[in-house]
Amino acid sequence: MKKKAKIIILTTITILWMVFIFIMSAKNATQSSSISGGFTYNILNTFFEQFRSIDKTTQNGIVEGLQFIVRKSAHFLAYAILGGLCFESLSTLDKLSKKKTFFIALLTSVLYAISDEYFVPGRACQFRDVMIDSCGALFGIAVIVILKKIAYKIKIMYNDNKKQIKLYRIRKCKRFFRKNERG
Repeated sequence: MKKKAKIIILTTITILWMVFIFIMSAKNATQSSSISGGFTYNILNTFFEQFRSIDKTTQNGIVEGLQFIVRKSAHFLAYAILGGLCFESLSTLDKLSKKKTFFIALLTSVLYAISDEYFVPGRACQFRDVMIDSCGALFGIAVIVILKKIAYKIKIMYNDNKKQIKLYRIRKCKRFFRKNERG
C-alpha cells in the first residue's frame, strides 16, 4: 500500500473510532445501562448453563453486579484500540521518532479521554475513568509496539533464511562444477 494512502486510511479509521467513542459516551445512564446489561446477560446466558436455571430476580442481581466490570472493561478496550490506532497512524509519518510517536499517541488518547469525561453531557468526570481509559490506551500502544517488533524479527529471520538458502544453492553449484571439471 502506498504511504499516502496508508496515512489517509489510518487517520480516517482513528477519527471514526473517536466518533464511535463519543457516540457511545453520549448515551444517557438508562441507555448505557441497557446496553451493558443486555451484553452481560447475553454472555452469561450463552456461556453459563447454570445461569439459565436461576430465577429472574437473581439473574438481574448478577447482571447488575457485573455491569460495572463490563462498563470499565469496555472503556479500557475502546481506548486500547484508540491508542493503537493513534500510534499506528503517527508511525506512518517519517518525521517522528519512535519515542515521540509513543508519547504523542498516548497524549492524544489521554486528552481525548479527559475531553470525553469533561465535555460530554451526563458524564461524571471521574478521575478513575480517565485513568482506566489512559491505561487502556497505554496497553493498546504496547500491544502494537510488541507486534511490530515480532513482525520485524520474523521478517529478519525470513530474509536470513532466504540468504542462507541462496548461499547453500551457490555452494552446491560450485561443488557440482568442481566435480565435473575433475571428471
